[in-house]
Amino acid sequence: MGKVIIVNNEKMGQGENELTTLLMGNFLRALISYKKKPDYIIFYGAGVKLVIENSPYLETLVSLENMGVELLSCSTCLNFYGIADKVRVGKKSNMAEIVEVLITSEGTITI
Repeated sequence: MGKVIIVNNEKMGQGENELTTLLMGNFLRALISYKKKPDYIIFYGAGVKLVIENSPYLETLVSLENMGVELLSCSTCLNFYGIADKVRVGKKSNMAEIVEVLITSEGTITI
């Protein structure tokens, strides 16, 4: 298995809300145009908010999924935030599957 990207926040990096939102969008869009894609993007913590309805990243994530990137969201996190019924892209997952993906991957990148 190849690379796995972990998204554990709604934004990318620290700083102004507008900037960190812009950075996350730029990063995800850059993945679309990059020749080599990660095998998985795993969303947990506040990162699960990226895969729900009205997310500013939804269209980009749908494109990545259509390109073969598997999107996994932590069901515990979705339930904690009360948004499990609002998921619009990817698959709801559990910690056992997430651990398997992380352990068998060639490497992980956390943003």
